Amino acid sequence: MASAATAPPPPSNLRRIVAASLIGTTIEWYDFFLYGSAAALVFNKLFFPGSDPLVGTLLSFLTYAVGFAARPLGALVFGHYGDRLGRKKLLVLSLLLMGGATFAIGLLPTHATVGTAAPVLLTALRLVQGFALGGEWGGAVLLVSEHGDARRRGFWASWPQTGAPAGQLLATGVLSLLTAVLSDAAFMSWGWRIPFLLSGVLVIVGLWIRLSVDESPVFKAALAQAETRKAAQDGPAEKLPLVSVLRHHWRDVLIAMGARMAENISYYVITAFILVYATTSAGLSKQTALNAVLIASAVHFAVIPAWGALSDRVGRRPVYLLGAAGVGVWMFPFFSLIDTGSFGNLILAVTVGLVLHGAMYAPQAAFFSEMFATRMRYSGASIGAQFSSVAAGAPAPLIATALLADYDSSTPIALYVIGAVVLTLIAVGVAKETRHRDLAEWEGEDGQEDAEAATTSARAADARPV
Repeated sequence: MASAATAPPPPSNLRRIVAASLIGTTIEWYDFFLYGSAAALVFNKLFFPGSDPLVGTLLSFLTYAVGFAARPLGALVFGHYGDRLGRKKLLVLSLLLMGGATFAIGLLPTHATVGTAAPVLLTALRLVQGFALGGEWGGAVLLVSEHGDARRRGFWASWPQTGAPAGQLLATGVLSLLTAVLSDAAFMSWGWRIPFLLSGVLVIVGLWIRLSVDESPVFKAALAQAETRKAAQDGPAEKLPLVSVLRHHWRDVLIAMGARMAENISYYVITAFILVYATTSAGLSKQTALNAVLIASAVHFAVIPAWGALSDRVGRRPVYLLGAAGVGVWMFPFFSLIDTGSFGNLILAVTVGLVLHGAMYAPQAAFFSEMFATRMRYSGASIGAQFSSVAAGAPAPLIATALLADYDSSTPIALYVIGAVVLTLIAVGVAKETRHRDLAEWEGEDGQEDAEAATTSARAADARPV
């Protein structure tokens, strides 16, 4: 029998919750991706001058990677307090931190003004961005997953995932517009600051929306149950969420980390490194490369909910495996199309790559949420997602740029992505299917699943129309 906590909420309430998560994640990813695009286009000249252009780009991407290094710390801190205090409070804090750091980047003096202090300040603000984003993702997807209709959890939970392409779309669109209307000199002098300063306005909008939604009912029910047990001195003492995750869900953490490898690496190669490759190897302009990413990101945004809905019908694993295998197969055609120097082929290369990436990214929110019990779900999902980013997304543009510099060929880069695909296929291949789990019943003693409840939920879900 399904618990009251899992009953589908009114459609208007669910849409408001989805909107709050989506707008917040869009702003967070706008801030994060804006830095990545700026690292490829302007930071190498403004903060790391005097170097060979490709070396300057490498140094710029190194500060880009620093943001990923802070994400596991954000996952630990936000996960701990998100499992203790709730999802909503931590999501508000993450938005304030990310927006404040991005706004401050727009005010930074460059190397020409303050010398080496400029890249140091840039790196420090990048660390704050990474810390905030490390805590953002888990809370955003859980807020929707724990509110949503279990029969369509994959669809609804995929909407916060669209915040990534929406943020990419917004960041790339603003940069593309500025590079189109400003001269190179004006853009390098002051134009690049405008997108960072706009973050302040976006944060105000995001806060207004996030403060209007309710805390997750599944979390509130689990918290009340824990407090009741504590008052009655019934059951074992509650452990720290991190301790419980590592004790009872270490296998799921490793699976989540492995699942992220192909998804994370391919995304940053397709959207960030492409700005380097298309301009230095294929002879295309930065405006052309930005426009291609802009168009592909719009398609990416549209297909993610479709992939999420498909995962409700056939399962999280089949959709995820399809996306990973597809990305691996696409890598060589991807670079071959770009090498033609055709704008149409560039759009095709990036768009197909992001559509296949979406088959991994869409079910990821529900898949990771369903792996962990409620009182350790924020910690477990965040740790699994963000610790892998240090080895995946963080060095991906850096490694790809270094391989291009050393070999002057796209083949090693394609093989690098394919290697990540193999790891993901293994991780998802050994994972259990999770789409029938009731998040409110996934609570057995010490965080272990109650087998009878899980079986009942699965049978009930099979009997319902999707």
